[in-house]
Amino acid sequence: MTASLDDKLVVAISSRALFDFEEENSVFEHDHDAAYIGLQRQRLHIPAAPGVAFSLVHKLLAFNTVQHQRVEVVLLSRNDPVSGMRVFRSAKAHGLDSVQRGVFTQGRDPFGYLRPLGAHLFLSANEADVRAALAMGFPAARVATHSVQASAAHPHEVRIAFDGDAVLFSDEAERVFQSAGLDAFQAHEAEKALLPLPPGPFKPFLAALQRLQQSGAAAMHIRTALVTARGAPAHERAMQTLMSWNIAVDEAMFLGGLPKGEFLREFEPDFFFDDQTGHVSSAARHVPAGHVSSGVSNPD
Repeated sequence: MTASLDDKLVVAISSRALFDFEEENSVFEHDHDAAYIGLQRQRLHIPAAPGVAFSLVHKLLAFNTVQHQRVEVVLLSRNDPVSGMRVFRSAKAHGLDSVQRGVFTQGRDPFGYLRPLGAHLFLSANEADVRAALAMGFPAARVATHSVQASAAHPHEVRIAFDGDAVLFSDEAERVFQSAGLDAFQAHEAEKALLPLPPGPFKPFLAALQRLQQSGAAAMHIRTALVTARGAPAHERAMQTLMSWNIAVDEAMFLGGLPKGEFLREFEPDFFFDDQTGHVSSAARHVPAGHVSSGVSNPD
């Protein structure tokens, strides 16, 4: 029987997003390819420590059972194939036995392989790869490798937090805010409160999570949160948009410009996605975070 990824949530992830390869990456950046490959070969039998996105991947894979394989995680990496051996060995050492597929391109662009994978999410530490993936229409984020590790307080619940504008929604309203200020933004959103926002790059991932939640898994659950700088009355359009998509979030935080970090600390997500580097930096002090290089805040 031909293998298929149909009807699965597919996450493509780079080596540095899944594991802590920062020391090795420093050798790569300050020395040369051969030194990096040599170091990885020396450490083939030493499992790498979990990275920023490890908790998210570990929990998503827990939705799989012998009877139902609901989630597929595929390594998609600029690493060379020999270094890829260490990545697979590290996955096995940390209990990720079901991570069995990977593409290792030895420095070449890897994002084209998102198409045959049909990926619902791409996580990488490489900004250029993330931008290219987003341009192709795939939800993608650059992991903030300095982020703290996820809390272990919710072992049976995948917790994911999303910014709104330029992440779940388009950057239409953000463009008004940046060009004309807060008052114009509020007036614009009040006027269009009943008109759904166009979808942003992460709508497909949120929809895939909802399908996963409704798949009948007994042991694991998903809890999502919208964490946005919007406040009333601009909250109306955000909620109307989600309702028009028939997609629900479990929590919504309308912070009216307050820093997001401490609110995220209380929510304890396994990952948070935002389009603004300042918000990502604030969040990364408390939770795993990733930058979505999308919209008016991230010009080419």
